[in-house]
Amino acid sequence: MITVLMAGCSVQTEETSGGGEDIHITKDGEYYTFQDVEGNRYEAPLLPDVPQCTYDFEHLKTDEATGYKSFEDDANGVTARLGIDVSEFQGEEIDWKQVKESGVEFVLIRLGYRAYGESGELVLDAMYEQNIQGALEAGLDVGVYFFSQAVSAAEAVEEAEFVMDNLASYKITGPVVYDTEEIKWDTARTDDNTKQEFTNFCKVFCDTVEQAGYAPMIYSNMKWMAFTLDMSELSEYDFWYADYHEIPQCPYDYKIWQYSEEGVVPGINANVDMDLWFEKEDKSK
Repeated sequence: MITVLMAGCSVQTEETSGGGEDIHITKDGEYYTFQDVEGNRYEAPLLPDVPQCTYDFEHLKTDEATGYKSFEDDANGVTARLGIDVSEFQGEEIDWKQVKESGVEFVLIRLGYRAYGESGELVLDAMYEQNIQGALEAGLDVGVYFFSQAVSAAEAVEEAEFVMDNLASYKITGPVVYDTEEIKWDTARTDDNTKQEFTNFCKVFCDTVEQAGYAPMIYSNMKWMAFTLDMSELSEYDFWYADYHEIPQCPYDYKIWQYSEEGVVPGINANVDMDLWFEKEDKSK
């Protein structure tokens, strides 16, 4: 096997383990391997027309006291802001002032979801109003996400309109994220969706919220990117990528990395997802 190094992304050979993708060449082209959260290993073709990861993770640091990660690559003008994402599962009492004082700079709040059962009811997250009001009052940058179970383009539009209706009273500076995921350990109304349908619904949702003046984004993990979405059709959209390895495995570009689901943050009485939002300096200014 010939192993090739992609700039900025950690590479694993067959003799090593842990985070990072293993990229190799076959007669059919380039492939990469990765692990899911359960340690299962997968192989997928590397798509040459999809923008690829350029972050140099030699600049990734972890604060031993807090567990917070940071990233600062002065040479390439890339830094990252620390953030969290929350929903009703983080409880009723979040001290947002304390969250901000701890070093958190942004938050992605679950606005709502479509139930994965047959009815497909649209539901507002029980803590959405309280969370968005508290986070904005504390001076945090705020974005929102919506968990989709759309089975048609019309439902994807309906989800986007539901989000915009419930955002109308608030001024946010972060993205509006389309969250489509596998339902583990149960059946879901989206189980029969095709790859093309999942991809189309991403585009429909993102285009709808963008037309309304919001910044769209797609939430995904490595398995979803490799096998469920057609990444070649989604290059124009930003991604929020979930991967709990020490070094992200994704060979493709993304703006936000969700690096843990077990974060401990002052002001929140439950574990919380932790995120880094990568930003590149615009040297043209």
